[in-house]
Parts: sequence; structure tokens; C-alpha cells
Amino acid sequence: MNNKLLEIEDLHVNAEDKEILKGINLTINKGETHVIMGPNGSGKTTTANAILNNPAYKKIKGSIIFEGQDITNIKTDEIARKGIFMSFQLPEEIPGISVNNFLKYAKNKITGKPVKIFSFKDEVKKYMQELKMDTEYAERSLNVGFSGGEKKKNEILQMLVLNSKLAILDETDSGLDVDAIKTVSKGIEMFKNEENAVLIITHNTKILHNLKVDYVHVLVNGKIVKTGTGDMAKEIEENGYGRYK
Repeated sequence: MNNKLLEIEDLHVNAEDKEILKGINLTINKGETHVIMGPNGSGKTTTANAILNNPAYKKIKGSIIFEGQDITNIKTDEIARKGIFMSFQLPEEIPGISVNNFLKYAKNKITGKPVKIFSFKDEVKKYMQELKMDTEYAERSLNVGFSGGEKKKNEILQMLVLNSKLAILDETDSGLDVDAIKTVSKGIEMFKNEENAVLIITHNTKILHNLKVDYVHVLVNGKIVKTGTGDMAKEIEENGYGRYK
């Protein structure tokens, strides 16, 4: 049985005519948690955006395979429907669209099935309570007036409700205090099972303290220069990235 979920092969990506990724190779299997770490400007966020085929990032060479299908050049919304979720460093504010309505619309688009309103609202409420979010936020405009921590929790709420096959979390821990990081980590553990996978992109190690990580990849100057177990994150925390540059 093929356990591979995502395969990136020799991926080269430009942004604004500058080469950012210079030949990335990465395989993520079902049930795994991977982390891409690296200094600022190394290409971490570019990697995430390339997987989702953000048009601001131009693929020059290489391929991205998801569940055996080539998704290198298909549209972002199609990629999302195939089961890839991405959280953002700076979540968008959308006035006039409530959290509940946004989640309901996204769930319908991804599954292609009608959403059962009452059971859906119960599910959202349950997850919000688990994430220590004020349940009244479900009826507020998406991210409008939310603190930085609440915006990041709301991203994790989306991940749980949409229940995608691969969750890509781009700097989800950025700007969070210790308690919020623990809550986000709890949400990741709630999401994880043997049929899905998580890719965490970070330059920090705080979010990793409460997670079981299978592989850490160090990305420097557009290339993965080292791959190791979760223990490698501790070494980076103590000694930084100097030895990898």
C-alpha cells in the first residue's frame, strides 16, 4: 500500500525574478509530522506557497505530487479541494462574513456536500471550547478585531473543521505567548491521525516543545541542507543555524 501523501521533487521556484528555491526534495507520508526550519529569507514560506501554487511564485523546474497526482500547476482552489490546508502568517480580516459562515462555505466547497447546520454549529462550538476560544466569536466577522493569538487559534479551528489530509502551518507560532502556543499545539495533536499529515514551517522551536515531530528539515538559501529527527530542533534551539550556513 502506498503511504506517500506529498512528494516534492527537484523544485526550483522564483519570486519577482529572483531564484528562491534551488532544488527542494521532500517526501511526507501519512501519519507524519514534518518541520521545515531555517533563518529568515531561506525559502520556508516560498515552499508553502509553491505547494498551494500561489501565482506570485513561479515554478521553474520540478514537480509536486499529492496522493499520486501531479498538482504542480493546478489552481489553488483545486489543490484545497484535494485535501491540502494552509494557515497563514498574517490571517486575513473579512468584514461582514462571520466565522461560522466562512467555515460553512469552505466546508461545502471542499467536500461538495451540503452542510447540516445544527450539527455543524455544534462541531464548531466543541472545537472552539477545546481551543479556549470565546464561542461568541463564531458570529463575529472573520478575524476582525481579533487579537493575534485569536487569529492563530481561528486558523487551527479552520484546520480542524475542514479536516484536510495535509495541513501546512506557516509560522503559526509567530507572536504567540506561551499559553497560546500550548493551545495551538493541542489543536495540532487533535487534528493528527494515521491518515493525514502536518507540515510545520517555523524559525522558532517553541511550538515543537509539545508535539511529537518525526522529521526536521533545515532549509538554508533555498536548499534543504540537513534532515534529522525531532531531536535536531533542540540542537538548533541551543546553537542556532550557524553550522548549516
